[in-house]
Amino acid sequence: MSKIKWSEAEDTIAKQALQKAYTRETSALIANIRDRAASITELSDLWYLHDLLSTKRYEIDGKYTYDSSAIVFDFAKLIKQGWLSLEDLKGLSPEILSKISALARM
Repeated sequence: MSKIKWSEAEDTIAKQALQKAYTRETSALIANIRDRAASITELSDLWYLHDLLSTKRYEIDGKYTYDSSAIVFDFAKLIKQGWLSLEDLKGLSPEILSKISALARM
């Protein structure tokens, strides 16, 4: 897919939506880690938590890089994962929203 051509307002909406999804996912991760850390009883629990954090850091760092050539796919994936909704993207063109919606249903 080629680079999306949209207005400055749509660019702002896209960046804010990406930030909103990032905040939701990282807040959920922090809550999950708090719960897991509170239940550590053995060294193996600690290493599991370390591995989980390393994996999540890699996933999150790659997921939330703004790339207008892939943003439609990124938004569809975030909707599938529950971090975004189409309502969060309100203000983008109907054509772009339609593409995101179709991809999110796949």
